[in-house]
Amino acid sequence: MKIQENTSLKKYNTFGIEVQAKKIITITTQTELQKILKEQQEDYLILSGGSNILLTKDIKKTILYINNKGIKVKKETKTAVYIKANAGENWHQFVQWAIQNNYGGIENLSLIPGKVGTSPIQNIGAYGVEVKDTIHTVKAIEIKTGKKVKFKNKECDFGYRNSNFKNKEKGKYIITSVTYKLTKNKHKLQYEYGAIKAELLEKQIEKPTIQDISNAIIKIRQQKLPDPKEIGNSGSFFKNPVVTEAIYKKIKANKENMPYYKVKNNYKIPAGWLIEQSGFKGKRYGDAGVHKNQALVLVNYGKASGKEILELAKKIQKAVQSKFQIELEMEVNII
Repeated sequence: MKIQENTSLKKYNTFGIEVQAKKIITITTQTELQKILKEQQEDYLILSGGSNILLTKDIKKTILYINNKGIKVKKETKTAVYIKANAGENWHQFVQWAIQNNYGGIENLSLIPGKVGTSPIQNIGAYGVEVKDTIHTVKAIEIKTGKKVKFKNKECDFGYRNSNFKNKEKGKYIITSVTYKLTKNKHKLQYEYGAIKAELLEKQIEKPTIQDISNAIIKIRQQKLPDPKEIGNSGSFFKNPVVTEAIYKKIKANKENMPYYKVKNNYKIPAGWLIEQSGFKGKRYGDAGVHKNQALVLVNYGKASGKEILELAKKIQKAVQSKFQIELEMEVNII
């Protein structure tokens, strides 16, 4: 356990926003977490990878920084393996560990920033895969009582970039570990997205492995998305909106090249395309801006404040609403 007071949070958030924290307590074990919760009952701010937050002010609450590590195979069958990963593990490093051991199911989620503990909260997803399809159980500590709690997959109420932990259970629990069910053989590969197919074709790979798919996605993401170590960002800032057939047809009538994905009786339209069509791609407002290669990503070019980035996000929402009658929902948590 480590305690810091009056500390900058710049290195604790991938946007690189400079705000101050009154107190940060770094937690490295579940025992430490339970001890803190038992001794100090207060309203905490839980922080992990800092990859899905936008800090708009100094933090007066005590911050619990979850940094417990450990990966362990819990159980195996002929076709599957159950792996417990502690919340403080780096997500991308965990994905690479799984691939190196030929465990499949999360290779499409390569290079997503953040830590294991946030993966069920956001139900992270990319290139046709959502983490909910691999999560077996989630273990957590109830903040109010300090008791251990286990959630089965169905109890997490997963949705698109959503879960119980973002809605009715928000602020009640601290996730300590996640157990994933991955495949040991006969992997169900997902590479239908055009960009992945093109990359595999360029490499002349006809029968890709999970490593091939991961490599392709890493290359695609590196080409499209800025590295948070170089330009502050939180990845996708908005959710891709799902619209009715009526709205889809209205836009399609004027924009024949509009990309979309059929979702049951509705249509998912890429938020990045809507933002680009609204004239924001590559635009910069001081040190706050929209990335030149991916309009879905808002960036901090150096000294932008969280409030300035939030103002830009709201400006984008207003423009997209006016042009397409679509309300963009922020994926990033505003604090």
